[in-house]
Amino acid sequence: MNHRNGQRNDLSTPVNSLQNPRVKYISRLYRPRFGKKEGRFVVEGSLMVSEALRCNWPAEQIVCTPAWQESSRGIVILGLAAAAGIELIQVSREIIGKLSAAETPQGVLAVLKRRGKKLDQLALENPTLIVLVDGVQDPGNVGTIIRSADAAGAQGVILLKGTAGLYNPKTLRATMGSLFHIPVIETESIGEAQRFAKTAGLRIIAGSPSAKQTIISCNLKAPAIIAVGSESGGCSEGLLSICDHIVKIPMPGLAESLNAAVAVSIMLYEAVRQRFFSL
Repeated sequence: MNHRNGQRNDLSTPVNSLQNPRVKYISRLYRPRFGKKEGRFVVEGSLMVSEALRCNWPAEQIVCTPAWQESSRGIVILGLAAAAGIELIQVSREIIGKLSAAETPQGVLAVLKRRGKKLDQLALENPTLIVLVDGVQDPGNVGTIIRSADAAGAQGVILLKGTAGLYNPKTLRATMGSLFHIPVIETESIGEAQRFAKTAGLRIIAGSPSAKQTIISCNLKAPAIIAVGSESGGCSEGLLSICDHIVKIPMPGLAESLNAAVAVSIMLYEAVRQRFFSL
């Protein structure tokens, strides 16, 4: 039963076969090309589904098992879904296991529409803090960077070509719902990012272990893009060539480098410190 005041949602549809066309369709949405063509993606787990609904993200279906449907979280989330007129598809544990990309499925996923701003639209909003991701290939790191950007109050994240895809299930899961809070824009070239920076009046500040200037000595009160590069090679030469500042994070210990997501988080919170807590 899909609970909203104890009533079954008349949009509920039971599906019992892996060969069902709708099951096959949802499974194909995990494929990058098909998901992009259809303009849809899949999120999994109670947190991601509830956050999408709370943020009024356009959702088409919620797929869940009977056990999750009867759980306390399920009752609350499906109440939101019923109020929004979102279709519920009830499936077996076997089907949710086949559909899920997670090692331990929670029993619920949602089909959402892709939506996003263009760089020129974001520029018109006068952003003051943006994160630029250049070639970070680990989807967990990319998702964590998006989450850190959200926590630090950034107004957007730009993913350059060669970076792990936004709609990779591991990327989505690592955002912990931050995807629904700030725009994340995938762009093809450094040139596009440079034009955006110029239009929006943003300086580009990149991290590099070999830089002479520290992030602490860099003025982050002014509008800026904070750029982070790949786990192995850092920011590309093309990106470094257009930066206004190249900085390093002081590391008095023996570690040679930091995880990309950790590095950008430290840089973001130096910006937060300077903007809100400096004397």
